[in-house]
Amino acid sequence: MNLFNKLTPPEDGDKITFKAGEIRVPDRPIIPFIRGDGIGPDIWRAAQPVLDNAVKMSYSGRKKIIWFEIHAGLSALQLYGNEEVLPEDTLKAIREYFVALKGPLTTPVGGFDYVCLTCSAEQNGSNGRKPETCKKCGSKWVTPRFRSLNVGLRQKLDLYACVRPVRWFQGVPCPVKNPEKLDVVIFRENTEDVYSGIEFQQGTPAAEKVIHFLSQEMDKSIRPDSGIGIKPISVTGTKRLVRKAIQYALMHQKQSVTLVHKGNIMKFTEGAFRDWGYDLAKDEFRDRIVTEKELWDEYNGHMPTGKILIKDRIADQMFQQALLRPDEYDVIALPNLNGDYLSDACAAQVGGLGLAPGANMGDEIALFEATHGTAPKYTDQDKVNPSSVIISGALMLEYLGWNEAAYMVIRAIEKTIQEKKVTYDLERQMNGATLLKCSEFGKAIVNNMG
Repeated sequence: MNLFNKLTPPEDGDKITFKAGEIRVPDRPIIPFIRGDGIGPDIWRAAQPVLDNAVKMSYSGRKKIIWFEIHAGLSALQLYGNEEVLPEDTLKAIREYFVALKGPLTTPVGGFDYVCLTCSAEQNGSNGRKPETCKKCGSKWVTPRFRSLNVGLRQKLDLYACVRPVRWFQGVPCPVKNPEKLDVVIFRENTEDVYSGIEFQQGTPAAEKVIHFLSQEMDKSIRPDSGIGIKPISVTGTKRLVRKAIQYALMHQKQSVTLVHKGNIMKFTEGAFRDWGYDLAKDEFRDRIVTEKELWDEYNGHMPTGKILIKDRIADQMFQQALLRPDEYDVIALPNLNGDYLSDACAAQVGGLGLAPGANMGDEIALFEATHGTAPKYTDQDKVNPSSVIISGALMLEYLGWNEAAYMVIRAIEKTIQEKKVTYDLERQMNGATLLKCSEFGKAIVNNMG
């Protein structure tokens, strides 16, 4: 019996499973993928052969990914219609197969009524009616404004940890003197804080009601012409994120986990994130961790062998530390908004989002993704750097336990960049570089595998 409405799973391949909380990966796992909007199809065409060749060469053909295309954004509208940008089929497929890879999806920004999934233009309707075509590109794929497909996937699948490894690839032009000193893995909470999406537009009855309640019942002074947003941070959300960060640090033999917060001002949300993080570390990992206070009070600043350090930094201080002393940090756990800022800022230090991988993880499901946007002005131009989705694919291979293939991908990308055979974003910053198309860059990476 087919589980899906408009999808047909591959006849070949096997499902990934879990036993006692541990992943079980067959030699031919079925992996759902979403090409993405805008530049998504271009970068996917470049990325898939890289990943396939790395697996084939690393395991002499014994292992192979069986790709299963699923849909969100523009491709979902084309297949499903009815303004369905995130079909239930897609959610079912990811739940069924546990691991997936996706390209970038359109995220609206302004307060318009409609958004075009082809070029990301936003516009209002006329006399309450939906526009028939996009006023910018003429596309008929104009859909009612939605908050974010990326956020929707994370929330509906409870992918509570956004995991962003950030490191420098030798040869990449960077704005800092010593980019090699930055090598961090950021764990950003994915479901609360600003991503809870609880807000009330200025001037609406709902906003006025909230402001009246806060001023009259809670004695809080808020300007009456304010928009209102609510920032929830929970014990549950905090502890499961910090748990995953510490587990990662232990598994990968990292030296420290840093809790980043703005607890000096927001004491009952950001400050609580810090306190609950320390509580979790001491309750569940007592024999494996040392807090920064304990390090100085009990060990005179000398880390005991075989343990990791749990410390915390205020958010603005952490931004400075990332620039001045990045080599003192390994794994960083943050609430949503601060994590958003810091992960992009760190990526900028080592070459930008075009080289930044990402994953959204729950207890079992893991959705790997390109971290940049859809860049609609470059759609179908075969121009942009596909490295983000390729490196995210390498991160996925590592998650599957296929470390040899993951390593092959990373080394081949680094070698290609060192040869100065790069896409336009890097070529314009390098002297004597060879400009490659997106697809040509993918082929160059494959040629450098061995």
